[in-house]
Amino acid sequence: MLNTILNVVLVILIIVLIALAVLYFLGRKLEKRQVEQRAALEAAAQTVSLLVIDKKKLKIKEANLPKIVYEQAPKYMRWAKVPIVKAKIGPKVMTLIADAKVFAALPVKTEAKVVVSGLYITEIKSIRGGAVPSAPKKKKFWDKFKFKKNKK
Repeated sequence: MLNTILNVVLVILIIVLIALAVLYFLGRKLEKRQVEQRAALEAAAQTVSLLVIDKKKLKIKEANLPKIVYEQAPKYMRWAKVPIVKAKIGPKVMTLIADAKVFAALPVKTEAKVVVSGLYITEIKSIRGGAVPSAPKKKKFWDKFKFKKNKK
């Protein structure tokens, strides 16, 4: 009886160790790829002044992006909604993809200087008429259930 319990625990321990080793090496590989992509984004980055017309979260196919963007997107990203910003850059109206933090902080119908790398907005430099707003804090799950007292 004790021998079988030890065997089961040993097998489970070995499986967990193998899974951790696979996750470790996979994580290292993905981290290297992310560093390379970040360097490529920084190399192609340029500061642009734009007027934000609209911002929404849309699927890549519905976002009116070039066809090649949809074709090069991974399969799992084709169904996911991405932060899309419609902006006027000079005389052209363009559809851009924004970083999640930038998307939350970027005000609509305002002129802003942003760092753009291809079709991707990576950072807000400044906003006309004020400081760069910080991204709104996300409400926690339990904050939805708290009652607010009316102060008079």
